[in-house]
Amino acid sequence: MTSQLTAPKKAKDPAPPAAAAAAKRSRSRAWLLILPTIVLLVLALGYPVGWQLVTSFQEFGLKQQFGQAPQFVGFANYTQLLTDSNFWVVLARSLLFCLLAAGFTVISGFILALLMKRVHKSIRLILQISLLLAWAMPVVASMTVWVWLVDWRRGLLNWVLVKLGVDAADHNWLANPTTFFITALIIVVWASVPFVALSIYAGLTQISEEMLEAAAMDGASGWQRTRLIILPIIAPVLSIVMLLQLIWDLRVFTQIKLLQDAGGVANETHLLGTYIYQAGVGSGSFGIASAVSVLMLLITIAISWYYVRSLMKEEN
Repeated sequence: MTSQLTAPKKAKDPAPPAAAAAAKRSRSRAWLLILPTIVLLVLALGYPVGWQLVTSFQEFGLKQQFGQAPQFVGFANYTQLLTDSNFWVVLARSLLFCLLAAGFTVISGFILALLMKRVHKSIRLILQISLLLAWAMPVVASMTVWVWLVDWRRGLLNWVLVKLGVDAADHNWLANPTTFFITALIIVVWASVPFVALSIYAGLTQISEEMLEAAAMDGASGWQRTRLIILPIIAPVLSIVMLLQLIWDLRVFTQIKLLQDAGGVANETHLLGTYIYQAGVGSGSFGIASAVSVLMLLITIAISWYYVRSLMKEEN
């Protein structure tokens, strides 16, 4: 009599309908978790952006502020802007300033992050506290000090240069557009470097010391270790801080406006932020100001689209 051996039964895979239902419930829970954030974003940003978009198609001036109904003008505001040579000068100036400020900020932050990684713990703590204090300082408060430093009558910069034998007495550094933007560039980079340096340093702490030591034992120089090991590993951190700096530096306003008030020639030193302010508050052309704001939003989306697309590819 022969006995038959029966193979153990395999566990059945969950039925496709059950798996689909579980995935659907998971997606529903995810949407419920992010729904409050979406509602807050719509309330905080949706109305202002919608108002700007609608106003950009209207003639909205001082009369409209006193109750007169705005007149729909279609793309007239955009046509006026795109045919205005002054707007293109301001746009080119803003993009150049944005690229220079973001580039210098990321390079300076990267160097500071490497320095913090290599110095003694006590010195690193002093550097980190100094960076945090500089980053946390209110913009208007820091600008008060900067304006005093470059003041053409009582400024520390002119006083030091005179002591060194340079003929800089009563020289107004803000009256010339070139020195104005050099000053503005230094101020904006100084204010942004702490965030970038600390962000990159956080990325550097994730790099294995054993990997760097092994590369050094194999004969890799410091520059080779930085170029072939450190930079590829922290590339995602560098890309996100560069993107944020481009967006922030494109929208810079406070530093430029306060420097203009301190002695700069406004018509020759406008960036997009101050140009919008001048068109809206200064001239009362809120339709034009809204059109510039919408164009700035489109430029911001265009700048950030590459990084967003890269993130979407990684998610997939």
